[in-house]
Amino acid sequence: MSFSVRNASDADAKRIDEDWGSLTWLASATIGNAEELTVGRVIIKAGCNNPPHHHPNCEEVLYLLAGRLEHVAGDEMVAMEPGDTLVVAAGVSHHARSTGDVDADMIVTYSSGDRQVVGE
Repeated sequence: MSFSVRNASDADAKRIDEDWGSLTWLASATIGNAEELTVGRVIIKAGCNNPPHHHPNCEEVLYLLAGRLEHVAGDEMVAMEPGDTLVVAAGVSHHARSTGDVDADMIVTYSSGDRQVVGE
């Protein structure tokens, strides 16, 4: 087969809830529908932040759909608004804080079907 389709109920099965928000994995080698990349949707609750981490084997591209973020990558900080895109190089420590009145909602993509994450 040359394509793969998933519906919302399939994605919900791959949702991971955290105190700070949630991650819903949509495509990856682990799921079995993509070999070369990982795609997900991340929610960071208003006023919360995800923990510092890095991805040793892949770049991350983040596209903010809603909310506002202060994203720290290395020793730099960028304020993000809906429509902004951020690219984080492999191995760079990063984390984000949701600074808006609504939850930050974003699409994340990684340049590996087997995204690795290392907490700091």
